Amino acid sequence: MDNEERFNLIKRNTVEILVESELKALLDSGKSMSAYIGRATTGALHLGHLIALSKLVDLSKAGVGIKVLLADIHSVLDDQKSRWEQLDLRVEYTKKCIELAFNWEKQPEFIRGSDYQLRKEYVLDMLKVSTITTVDRAMRAASEVTRMKNPKVSELIYPLMQALDEEYLDVDIQLGGLDQRHILALAREVLPMIGYKKRIEVMTPLVASMRGPGTKMSSSVPESNIKIYDSEDAIKRKINSAYCPEGVVQDNPILQIVKFMILPADGKFRIERDEKFGGDLEIADYNELERLFSEKKLHPADLKAAVTRYLVNRFKFARQYFENNLDLLKELGNEFLPS
Repeated sequence: MDNEERFNLIKRNTVEILVESELKALLDSGKSMSAYIGRATTGALHLGHLIALSKLVDLSKAGVGIKVLLADIHSVLDDQKSRWEQLDLRVEYTKKCIELAFNWEKQPEFIRGSDYQLRKEYVLDMLKVSTITTVDRAMRAASEVTRMKNPKVSELIYPLMQALDEEYLDVDIQLGGLDQRHILALAREVLPMIGYKKRIEVMTPLVASMRGPGTKMSSSVPESNIKIYDSEDAIKRKINSAYCPEGVVQDNPILQIVKFMILPADGKFRIERDEKFGGDLEIADYNELERLFSEKKLHPADLKAAVTRYLVNRFKFARQYFENNLDLLKELGNEFLPS
């Protein structure tokens, strides 16, 4: 794979890269590259999180080393329901979900935030960053990621730590959702001001809730998402009731699952249907799938059935694991239980 192919693979299904010229220069340098994504150990891991995590598959195929930050300290700074005494449980849960979510050719390197974020040098750097970041700037950075209804000091610390994580994880790239853009931009601003290099920021799109436009996937709203260990019946029920009007492509969560998760992971997507409806399809190009659906040559029922089969099969190992470890989910709280 040449550098142009690697660049296109990294860019695929992204919204923005800060900045593309730096990524191209890094690829041309021939040095080994690494990237990380942070996953705060807050609520139950669901399909919305997995679609963002699936971008790691492209990065890995492009020869980029992958690190996953299990951000336990971040979780308690942001979420009142993430209790300090549950940090170990939440780290164990989140790590196991990510391990079982994909058919990894090579497992990511998992790093727990508290293993380095409590060290003297990290705390000192965080204090340095706090002296050059205004309250307004910190609030703007945190506004779309933390709750911010009645902001606590901890929620303003959150983006400062996320900036520093790039240096302490020793990576070239940070991967995050578009809702993290202000934090990623802050990292590029402040790291050089305390003597560290700025990194490349790769942003992925936000996906629609299963309930359709104007709603968000939320761990606390069961019918808005699919957990990776939901029962087969629950997956089928949620997919069947999901927003997917015939011919409508915009904000269609079922199409987004194929685009952002299934095709990058598997390279193809099989749709089984009766001969009288055109027979089976094997899709390797998302644009072709979108064309067929928008022209009403593919019915929502056939698309939903194919996505259901895929998810039931993909998540079978996670389902089996958590069926045997239901006590872990019960201890975490009702929000974590399968639907």
